[in-house]
Amino acid sequence: MSNQAKLSRGKVPIGQKSAFGAGHFILNILPGTLGVFIQFFLLTAWGVDPLWAGLLGGLPRIFDSITDPIMGFISDNTKSKWGRRRPYIFIGAIISGVLFFLMWQLDDNASQTYIIWHVMVLQLLFLIGNTMFATPLVGLGYEMTSDYNERTRLMAFSNTMGQIAWMIVPWLYVIIPDTNTFNTQTEGVRTMALIVGALCIVFGILPALFCKGIDSANMENRKELSLKSLAKNMKELLDGIKQVSKNRPFMRLCGATFLVFNGFQLVAAFGVFIIVFYMYSGSYELAGTWPAWFNTINAIITAFIVIPIISRMASKFGKRKAFIISTILSIIGYVLKWWGFDKELNSQFNQTSLGQSLSSGVSSIFEVLNPALESVGMSWFTIEPGTEVPWLIFVPIPLFAFGMGGLFTLMMSMTADVCDLDELENGMPRKEGSFGAIYWLMVKIGQSIALVLGGVVLSIVGFDPNVTEQTVETMNNLRIADILVPSVTAALAVWVMWNYSLSENRAREIKEKLIERRGVL
Repeated sequence: MSNQAKLSRGKVPIGQKSAFGAGHFILNILPGTLGVFIQFFLLTAWGVDPLWAGLLGGLPRIFDSITDPIMGFISDNTKSKWGRRRPYIFIGAIISGVLFFLMWQLDDNASQTYIIWHVMVLQLLFLIGNTMFATPLVGLGYEMTSDYNERTRLMAFSNTMGQIAWMIVPWLYVIIPDTNTFNTQTEGVRTMALIVGALCIVFGILPALFCKGIDSANMENRKELSLKSLAKNMKELLDGIKQVSKNRPFMRLCGATFLVFNGFQLVAAFGVFIIVFYMYSGSYELAGTWPAWFNTINAIITAFIVIPIISRMASKFGKRKAFIISTILSIIGYVLKWWGFDKELNSQFNQTSLGQSLSSGVSSIFEVLNPALESVGMSWFTIEPGTEVPWLIFVPIPLFAFGMGGLFTLMMSMTADVCDLDELENGMPRKEGSFGAIYWLMVKIGQSIALVLGGVVLSIVGFDPNVTEQTVETMNNLRIADILVPSVTAALAVWVMWNYSLSENRAREIKEKLIERRGVL
């Protein structure tokens, strides 16, 4: 048995895990930053009409959803001395970084028409590069190890590094408008686009340089990729999509992901509205940086506490049970938000000796840090001494963080198991790229739907962002929706996964049969 085979059957070296995790940091920082720029700063910095900003955010997703399966097919069938995935990851990272930077180099006085066309065209080109990077990267992760539990550990590690992006993204809302950091918001956007683009190139190429996938040199039945065979390739692509869609365990993974992720996405912005308009009566100044801190603390707890716990749960109880347990814990966390986001309870807690001690401790820390932070232009990160901290909003985080923390860690690990099942049933070539593309296609379609439905829910509850004082009924209904929507979708996901059939024993049986068939895995 070759060294490659031995490597793929065992643990992934920490260097390869780190390189793969660096790729996942880019997978998260790019869409996170893009969303902030389009949905917020196009409006506040350049004055683009909200309708056009919404179209700029939504329409390219349709194009993106088409290119993903195509790239997955190309990646699965590529023949090169560098492997099936790595050349695309390397080139895609560079293209993505350069085009992301160019997309936001807009003049302060540019017309709305120019801005719309500039962002639309550059975004479409950027998405091509991003698909070249992202789809093969996901496929590469599925084939880096064939060990049932090591797959979970790999995905846990990469998901943890991906969460670092979500510790950074919320602060863009605070950093870019800060006049001590940038003269104008447009200058801030241009500068941050340069930084993110450079990060994309530097970290994005690491998986291509250091990660090792399955040895595909002798992989059979790969299709010829050329302009002459384009029509045939498209037919085989569609046949492959149909074949993948018949894989019942995979369809359960897609369905559960669609429900959990998009239930979360639908209400993702509601927490900020509740903090600002309910807890602080519509005053962004009084709310300060607490919305950013809430999202950052969520990402920190998810990355360094929740994901390691979930990885251990998966090893002990199996991936299906770990998903069900983590999703139920997230529902409990969502319900606890009713009390965590209650302004009267927060006020009462701040009057207790414990609340006063905690607030005093935070004030003391930042009283020491603030001069240093301000001296290096980080006034946006400071907390003024004596500030009342809404402590209870952080209480539900360790529970509802299990929802998103468990989702991609476990689902991506289980998708790797599904790829083995597909090879057993349908033969070569292995279709990690196609499975990854279709999985993320479901995520992106659902995300687009969630963005639309989020606005619908805000309209139904009567929320008006142009009014400082929202009615009591509006805010109560918004708080209920913030809890009810993700709780219901999470409960449905538990139901979908209840009879998931690809257990650890079954996965190991499949693995042994594949080894008998081709001698290597």
